[in-house]
Amino acid sequence: MNVLLSAAFVVTWSSGFIGAKLGAGSADAVTVLMWRFLPPAAVLVAWAAATASWRGLTARALGRQVVIGALSQSGYLLTVYYAIQLGVSSGTTALIDGTQPLVAGALAGPLLGQYVSRTQWLGLALGLGGVVVVTAADAAAGTDAPWWAYGVPFLGMLALVAATFLDRRGCPAVTPRVALTVHCATSAVVFTALALALGAAAPPAEASFWAAVGWLVVLPTFGGYGLYWLILRRGGVTRVNTLMFLMAPVTTLWGAAMFGEPFGAQTVLGLAAGLAAVVVVHRGAAPAGAGVTRASDRPARRARTGR
Repeated sequence: MNVLLSAAFVVTWSSGFIGAKLGAGSADAVTVLMWRFLPPAAVLVAWAAATASWRGLTARALGRQVVIGALSQSGYLLTVYYAIQLGVSSGTTALIDGTQPLVAGALAGPLLGQYVSRTQWLGLALGLGGVVVVTAADAAAGTDAPWWAYGVPFLGMLALVAATFLDRRGCPAVTPRVALTVHCATSAVVFTALALALGAAAPPAEASFWAAVGWLVVLPTFGGYGLYWLILRRGGVTRVNTLMFLMAPVTTLWGAAMFGEPFGAQTVLGLAAGLAAVVVVHRGAAPAGAGVTRASDRPARRARTGR
């Protein structure tokens, strides 16, 4: 996997937690999310109408992508924003997000036939330890958030995992550009409907709100989500999810730079553990073609072998 591509993904994805904090100070979560997705959805749909990239896309494949978008963007982001609005810190939210590789690794074998090696499990455990170290002090300090608020981002993490596996089991896979277009359009519809129902569709006049929206459109939407699906196509479930271990320490770096949040030895140690986890997981991966297949490939294989 290209190192620069992976680094860009980590930076742009983690920027979403910071953008959520920027937006939470000026508007409700659904208001921010509505205006985050309306502009990119309009641009992407207009681009799709002017290109031939949609040829061959069946109604079934389109419906699958709508469901994937509802899980990976609408469900996932609503829980992240809502948790931060309730008072859960961005670092703790990123920590909960950081458990995703363990869940994905446990399910990749039975669902996709992409089994995790012992070396990769060691790397996953190392990465989990790193994100725990980074956010332990933050969690122990306590916030005004109710106890149940910490379960909200966990639900979002499960939604993203479900979307990832649904995408991997799809046949045929659509291009990342088409997927991003459908996902953004789906999220625009979902969040606009929610905002209208809650009477929260009108954007505030503050410049800080539009600055947050611009941040969220450019970095985590076009950058983070676009790169997520691109790297997933190229590297598989375990590899792309291992990069999630870097989100908590990188988010802490963002917070220190933009909001003056504390940054000390724990962050350095956690970041080092996350980087080591990525290296271990990548080195422990099976060689290409060595028993790692997509579930959608199995029927054809059985037809060829007679089994």
